[in-house]
Amino acid sequence: MKKNITSSAVCTLFEGHYHYGVAGLVNSLYAQDFRGTIYAGYKGVLPFWATHLETIEFSRSKASLMQVADNLQIIFVPLATDYHLTNYKPDFMLEVWNNVPQHTDGIFYFDPDIVLVQNWIHMENWITCGIAISEDVNSPLQEFHPRRCAWRKFFSSHSIDLKFKNPIYVNGGFVGVYRNDIDFLHLWKKIQELVAIEIGGLNRSIFAKSDQLAEHVSGDFAPFGKTDQDALNVTLEAYTKPISYGGKEVMGFENGLLIIPHALGRRKPWMIHPFSEWIKGRKPKVADKAFWSNVSSPINVYSVSKSKIMALNIKLFSLLYRFYGK
Repeated sequence: MKKNITSSAVCTLFEGHYHYGVAGLVNSLYAQDFRGTIYAGYKGVLPFWATHLETIEFSRSKASLMQVADNLQIIFVPLATDYHLTNYKPDFMLEVWNNVPQHTDGIFYFDPDIVLVQNWIHMENWITCGIAISEDVNSPLQEFHPRRCAWRKFFSSHSIDLKFKNPIYVNGGFVGVYRNDIDFLHLWKKIQELVAIEIGGLNRSIFAKSDQLAEHVSGDFAPFGKTDQDALNVTLEAYTKPISYGGKEVMGFENGLLIIPHALGRRKPWMIHPFSEWIKGRKPKVADKAFWSNVSSPINVYSVSKSKIMALNIKLFSLLYRFYGK
């Protein structure tokens, strides 16, 4: 039986080997009953698994459409920006929103190292409660933490008043916005452009190996060391409409209801070798398990046998870690 087309759009951003994560994200969305269009902004070249493409018009330029399965498609959007992609999220979400069908009810952004493990209907319901965001592993950040104090000082000089709501510090890898709250994206974009003044441009990021942020803007107490993520948290303080916070369990940082496991750090699930990880004393993460459960269909990144072997190895070494882990 065919699923109904989803009322919201999904988007992500990627370059290089992160295309493996995009495939895992898309497969997980399909497995959890998402049906519709996923917009993937990218730099560089398209992944090897992007086949049977159709050239289409998108935002006054050319994009590539891939029909993945019944009622599921990806639109690959080439990006010319010099922004580091982690800083391009509100811009891309707005670009996508300006090109979605009129009946679209909302828009979601997912980092390409996230997969979905709960039914899509929960996501649609979530954004009706307010801006959907999830608590970061480094949360909380108290009201008078030096970083929050620095935010208030900096933005007051730009006539933006911040109001402390709670000590939750959210992760920048996921944002869900209902159609009535699109003004949030405009505010986030504006705030990031002001952050650019302080950090020397949005082409800079802690994730850019060749262009690390200077110490005065990247230390533990620096106001914008995490660039887009700090800007997102600032936006939450400046925004006056409802915000719907998910706890640390949502991304798998604590036990509880897991929804969108997020693979933090440079060691991504598609890069791991379970035996080597065990020898190094590293326990497989929930994000590793979730990724390797979503790599074979409908996008065939790896063979079914490869994915089953990896999933089995992850379970095996998770068990071994309980008894022989460092």
